[in-house]
Amino acid sequence: MKTVAVIFFSDNALAFVRRLKNRLETDAGYKVSVFSSRDTEDTTRIQGVSEFIGENFGKYDAFVFVGSLGICVRTIAPCIGDKYSDPAVLNCDEAGAFVQPVLSGHVGGGNALAERVGRLTGAVPVITTSSDVQGIWNLDILGREKGWRMEFFSGIAAESCAGAMSLFVNHEPTLLLLETRDELTDHLERTRPSFVTIVYNERNIDFSAYKLFLAVTPRILSSPVPSFFYRPGVLCAGLGSEKDIDPEAFCTSFFDEVKKQGFSPLALKVLGSVDFKKEEKAFVRLSEELGVPLHGFAAEVLERVENVPNPSETVYRKVGVRSVAEASSAILAGEPRWVVEKQKIVLPGFAPDSPRNYTFALSVDAHAVRRGRIVIVGAGPGDPELVTVKGKNCLETADLILYAGSLVPEKLTRYARPGAMVRSSASMALEEQLSLMGEFYRKGGLVVRLHTGDPSIYGAIQEQMNWFESKGMEYSIVPGVSSFQAAAARLKSQLTIPEQVQTIILTRYNGRTLVPEKEALRELARSRATMCLFLSAEWSEEVQRELQAHYPPSTPVAVCYRLTWDEEEIRRGTLSELSALVRQSGKTRTVLIVVGDALEAGQQRSRLYDPAWSHAFRPASKKKVGDAQ
Repeated sequence: MKTVAVIFFSDNALAFVRRLKNRLETDAGYKVSVFSSRDTEDTTRIQGVSEFIGENFGKYDAFVFVGSLGICVRTIAPCIGDKYSDPAVLNCDEAGAFVQPVLSGHVGGGNALAERVGRLTGAVPVITTSSDVQGIWNLDILGREKGWRMEFFSGIAAESCAGAMSLFVNHEPTLLLLETRDELTDHLERTRPSFVTIVYNERNIDFSAYKLFLAVTPRILSSPVPSFFYRPGVLCAGLGSEKDIDPEAFCTSFFDEVKKQGFSPLALKVLGSVDFKKEEKAFVRLSEELGVPLHGFAAEVLERVENVPNPSETVYRKVGVRSVAEASSAILAGEPRWVVEKQKIVLPGFAPDSPRNYTFALSVDAHAVRRGRIVIVGAGPGDPELVTVKGKNCLETADLILYAGSLVPEKLTRYARPGAMVRSSASMALEEQLSLMGEFYRKGGLVVRLHTGDPSIYGAIQEQMNWFESKGMEYSIVPGVSSFQAAAARLKSQLTIPEQVQTIILTRYNGRTLVPEKEALRELARSRATMCLFLSAEWSEEVQRELQAHYPPSTPVAVCYRLTWDEEEIRRGTLSELSALVRQSGKTRTVLIVVGDALEAGQQRSRLYDPAWSHAFRPASKKKVGDAQ
């Protein structure tokens, strides 16, 4: 929890201060203390602001001054140290119209806190740091939210960190090396400034063309220019040792040996060993120093790791497993690959008969390896703005977009980056689609398979996923907005009515694809729930007959064609008119039929926001509906 000290000088500021304290605590979870030389309720009185700041400057994560900016600056000036140790300092005017970071905007989080204060109170954040004004990356905190650690090297010009960041905000030629992959590296690719060149390996880099080097890598590299090395947690270390090896000497040696192998200890993500070594003091000490977890694996689990490069029969005779270090690192990484095979290390300065031998191996987390990926993305109902933010990000980064052309508007593919291939699968058999996706995958590309709506609903993705898994290909799914949700929005319906209809059925008629007998419409209709029928307009007469076995003929219906597309059509009526409405539309494909009383919802009130109804976030009150002004 962040601690914030709020300091104000005038009674005119009190209303804003109380609002600020309440919202920082209630909405943001901060612990807020209010101080003033004024004697007011809920305020800790102090004799002098300068003395208070001098005594408490290092005791709070942030200070918020409410009043004159000049007073704030003069008060904190004697206490300022450096950007890596100073707390964030903000200044607000007493009316709460503006909030400005004064100190430690990036590293101390002042800019982020100012933006949050602005969102909570309506104050306008005044951010003046160059990178924020330009909308480019903040190099000193890049990746911090993802747990990346940063190392700065000054290069042969001995440039300072601040000087190197000045090169960036002044758009000097910059090289970015991406050797690992995660959501943040994808973001960097999408938001690359024009003066930044991206490469994916260090081969044949001509540093003479660049003034600044950025690298997202676990490896230790040399560079003649100022360099920011970002260390995502990707290294998985497997450990083995003699019992009771000296913890301090082990940690010192281990860090040195990792560096000798060309890797930064800051990139270590997790440690592992055989289960009975989990309490080894040296391993526990290393885990604590790195701030990473330590896992123990049973011998039979370690034995199941295949293709271990350096098995040991001696270790097997002693502990019942042929590999500890290499097997552990492979399990932690998720695949049997090693960037450092088993290293046998002897601690210097210890007698031969004392515990001094240990082993380690390193693997890279399989999810961080830069290789082919396939993402099945839900395109939403049709409107390009209804694709999810994550789906849009994938489209903007993809090397291949393969979209269901008969169901997904071509407009959605215009998010593609220059140079990406965009193909419609409408005329392609499954085998052709898989072959094309496999081609880009093997090249290390990002493939987006774009399906209509949400891919889990009649998306025909299972056969593709089966093939991906059979080939050992990495894939993931990004959900999308389904057309039944778009229907609710267009029809301005909740689809559920408190205490009347609390179930939504998504189904289809028994047409070209057979439906199990237990899911026949006549059976499902017994519930008289809100029913959304996909792929069923072609059999509208049969659908109407089956539903009327339980729904009254007067039940509201909507026939929705290509919801949110430019050519969208919606026809409303009653169940007795369903077949006629479909015939009037002249459409049978990309039609959704919605049936149920919720389409004409009554005035039944939800209890969620009823003041007389208590729940975990709000006690009941006696205030009546209509009392609000």
